Amino acid sequence: MSLKHLAARIDARTPANRDRAVDGLRALALLAVPTGHWLLGGFRLDSVGALHNTSPLSAFGFLAPVSWILQMLGIFFLVGGYASVLSYRRRKSTTAAWLRGRMARLGRPVLGVTAVWAAMIPVLYTLGVPGDTLRTGSTLVIQPLWFVGVYTVVTALTPYCLLIARRLGGWAAAPLLGAVAAVDFLRYGPYAGAMPSWLSVLNILPGWLFAYQLGVSWAEGRIGKRGARFLLVGGTVLFAALLLAFHYPASMVGVPGEARTNSHPPSLLVLALAAAQSGAAILLRDRIGRLLRRPRLWAPVVVINLSAMTILCWHQTAMLAAAVPASFAGAVPGLTTGPDTIGWVLARLAWMPVFAGLLVLIARYARRFEAPWQAGTRAANARRAAAGLLAAGFAVFALGLA
Repeated sequence: MSLKHLAARIDARTPANRDRAVDGLRALALLAVPTGHWLLGGFRLDSVGALHNTSPLSAFGFLAPVSWILQMLGIFFLVGGYASVLSYRRRKSTTAAWLRGRMARLGRPVLGVTAVWAAMIPVLYTLGVPGDTLRTGSTLVIQPLWFVGVYTVVTALTPYCLLIARRLGGWAAAPLLGAVAAVDFLRYGPYAGAMPSWLSVLNILPGWLFAYQLGVSWAEGRIGKRGARFLLVGGTVLFAALLLAFHYPASMVGVPGEARTNSHPPSLLVLALAAAQSGAAILLRDRIGRLLRRPRLWAPVVVINLSAMTILCWHQTAMLAAAVPASFAGAVPGLTTGPDTIGWVLARLAWMPVFAGLLVLIARYARRFEAPWQAGTRAANARRAAAGLLAAGFAVFALGLA
């Protein structure tokens, strides 16, 4: 079957009431995750041939604006809130049953990737992969999985987000912005020296719930064109003020050696960017929807959305599948050499299609982890228990607890 016919078939099977714009925004945000990690993450070899994490942003601060484009978690949480409302309205059972179903969809792929890595680590070590390389790889694999935990929590809050959206409309997210601003003032203001180090943790929930709440209010019809323009302009002005007047770090991702980071946990700069992105997304919704009426554009969006968790969970493994073997060959530009030259940037861009190809290959087998578990048999229960134990062991190793 030709790609043209396949695209036409996918288009024909799409329900007429499907919101293609929201799916398109989700696909864009999903693709930004591996693109950002592959482009803004690098490795360096030590004297014994082990890989360690580093970043081109340490040498090239002018690349920070790239992170503004690739940091699209605000869009992901926005469409997540929107889609959760639609799903919640369609639920056929209790809220608890709906939430269990959502959690299972998020948890299965995470359990799969961590269990597979737990099984691979001793094999790779036996084959001569240095322990430090395995530590580096484990850290990279577990790094994006924090998102699943946070997303699970905000999804559980969907009924409460709905209540707030119905009362406050588009302003429902404003208290979350205020909470993050207050914590940032304590962290970075005149009393910063007296503040405990754990204070930043208080930003995790309101920081990521902000865009999700905007999505819930959007789905409830409480944010229109006027509200979207306010979000776009207000978010942009706040973003510029935080950079220029309050000297927030320019990069939206962590940079090795920097004392401050915007994303872990989210700072007010992340929320400003999320507000601007959300406003732009809502304003462009109709235009995106019309564009995705074209079968050849719509088909890739469907494929990406069907593989969402696979992309999130396995994209770092795809990069490691190229870098770990290359580490045995020594200095390979764009893979194992330090990201401190323009040549490295160009070489890394050349490696990006290889990473994408490896991810597609891995996804052919890894997508099975997104399928519902077989229930009711002793063998299936035993496999789940074994996978759980392996995943727990991998988490202990990746977090440096063992």
